Amino acid sequence: MTHFGLICPATTGHLNTMLPLGKELQKRGHRVTLFGILDAKSKTLAAELEFQAVGEFEFPTGAIAESITQLGKLSGLAALQYTVNFLKDQAAAMLRDAPSAVKQAGVEALLVDQVSPEGGSVAEFLGIPFITVCSAVVLNREPSVPPYFKTWSYNPAWWARLRNRAGYTLLSRTVKPITEVINQYRQEWKLPPQSSSNDRYSQLAQISQQPAQLEFPRENLPQCFHFTGPYHSPTGREVPDFPYEKLTGQRLIYASMGTVQNRLLGIFKSIAEACNDLDAQLVISLGGSATPESLGSLPGNPLVVGYAPQLELLQKANLTITHAGMNTTLESLNNGVPIVAIPIANDQPGVAARIAWAGAGEVIPLARLSVPRLRTAIQKVLAKDSYKQNALRLQEVIDRAGGVSRAVDIIEQVVSSGKPVLSNRA
Repeated sequence: MTHFGLICPATTGHLNTMLPLGKELQKRGHRVTLFGILDAKSKTLAAELEFQAVGEFEFPTGAIAESITQLGKLSGLAALQYTVNFLKDQAAAMLRDAPSAVKQAGVEALLVDQVSPEGGSVAEFLGIPFITVCSAVVLNREPSVPPYFKTWSYNPAWWARLRNRAGYTLLSRTVKPITEVINQYRQEWKLPPQSSSNDRYSQLAQISQQPAQLEFPRENLPQCFHFTGPYHSPTGREVPDFPYEKLTGQRLIYASMGTVQNRLLGIFKSIAEACNDLDAQLVISLGGSATPESLGSLPGNPLVVGYAPQLELLQKANLTITHAGMNTTLESLNNGVPIVAIPIANDQPGVAARIAWAGAGEVIPLARLSVPRLRTAIQKVLAKDSYKQNALRLQEVIDRAGGVSRAVDIIEQVVSSGKPVLSNRA
C-alpha cells in the first residue's frame, strides 16, 4: 500500500478530476490524502478521502466562493490576471505549509494538478515521486501550439509559430508572480530555479483527461505523457434536485457556463433569446451565479435552475451551450453531444479552439457574442450532421481511452518501478 497525496485547486472542475483518481487508488488498497485549502474539505470528505488543510489563515472557509464571485464578473486578460494572483497566493501557502504536512502524514507520492505548479517543487524538496495530472487543457508549451488563453486554431505555418511565440511571451509576463514565488522557495531549498513552465511537470508520468483526438498535433510532448480520457464520476458530487417532469420531450439544449465564470448574466439572456422558437427545450443551469428568479422572464420560457444534474441531463441533450470548461466539454462529448462554445477566460478559449478543430462544435468568443450570431451557430450545429458525427467519434475514442482505470494503472506503475512510464503514442 502507498500513501498518496493530492494537490489541486479547490474549485469544482479540478476536484471533479482529482477526487475520482483518489477514490480509485483507495479502492485498490492505497491511502489517499488531499492537501488543500479549507474549501476543498467537504467534497474530499464526501468522497471518503482524508483531508489536510494548508493556508488556513490566508484561505478560511468561503475564500473560494468570494474569489469566484469576483472572477465571475471578469473575462479575458483581466480574468487571467486575477486567476494568476489567486494561484500565486495559494502557491505561497502550499510551499510554506505542505512540506511539513506531507512529511508528517507519511505521504510517499504526490498527484499534482498541472495548474498547481508549486506541487512538483514540494515533491522534489521532500525527495518523493510525483505525477502531473492535466485537469484543464494540456498546458505544455511548444511553438506549434497556440497558448491556452487564445481561441487561435492550430496552424503549422511559420507565421502562426511567430504568433504563438508572441502569445507565450505575454503569458510568461502574466504568470511571472507565480514563477517568482516558486523560485524563491526553490532557492531556499537549494533546488535549481525553473526557467520554463515545462520544468514544473513530472518526468515520471504526465496524464491528461483529454482524448488525444481533442488535442492539436503535438511535436514535443515528453515520452511519459499519456492521454487517458476523462475521469468523470459522481464521486464527491452532489446531485441536485431537478424537475424532470417539466421536460417536454422536445430536442434538449443544455446551457451551462460552469461554476466559476458564470456571473455575466447577460450571456444567459442572450442564450434564451437565441434559442427562442427553435422547436427545442432550453435548460439553463446557473451554476450558483444567481437564483432563477433573479433572471426574470426570459424569451421562450426556458427551464432555469440554480444547479443541474449535469451528468444525467447530458444523456438526454442534443446540444450543449457552454463556456468550454474542460469538464463540461468532456462530459458532453462522452455523451456524443455537440457543442456551441462561448469561452470567457483562462483555458476556455483553448478548449473551444480544440472543439472547433475536432469538428464537434462552433465557437463564438465573448467579444463577438450577439444573439443573431449565436442563433446561427446553434441552428448550424443542430442541422448539420457532421457535428453530431464528430461528437460521436470522440465519444468512441473516450470509451477506448481507459479513463480513471488506465490513469491509475500508470500511477501505480510509476510508484512500483520508480521509473518513467512511457506512452505508446505514434
